[in-house]
Amino acid sequence: MSIAAPFVSRVMDIENDWIDYNGHLNMAYYNVLFDRCSDDAFELMGMGPNYARDRKLTIYTAEVHVCYVQELHLDHKVTATFQLLDHDEKRLRVYQEIRHVDGWLAATSESLSLHVDMAGPKVAPFPADVLAKVEAMREAHAGLPMPERAGRSIGIRRKTG
Repeated sequence: MSIAAPFVSRVMDIENDWIDYNGHLNMAYYNVLFDRCSDDAFELMGMGPNYARDRKLTIYTAEVHVCYVQELHLDHKVTATFQLLDHDEKRLRVYQEIRHVDGWLAATSESLSLHVDMAGPKVAPFPADVLAKVEAMREAHAGLPMPERAGRSIGIRRKTG
């Protein structure tokens, strides 16, 4: 299995209903774009809709930090990336970017996802076959630099003096 580093989504359109009263993409729909990319990356690792249906195992999002960098509008086309920064036997740490097809950065997202046994629901280890695919993606992404925007926190910077 050849794994892109980072994984890049298909080109996605901005939908009319996603535009808010300010005339740009509503903040909630950046997450939809990130999620569509994540779904495709999870499918590559064996954790798509069939995984949830057949094995009753899935991915839940535990935490997300989104930075809105530049507005998107209705006529824009974008791609999103998925970079697996880290993982353990139950969790994935992912960094994503949404870029206009012309290359400029629109938004970033860093998330922590949990592998969940839907019978609980409870956090559970990845099965060996899926963990092997997670490790393969992590290995493919290991040569990428740590994104500058990864690991950010929210705060108000105060000037001193």
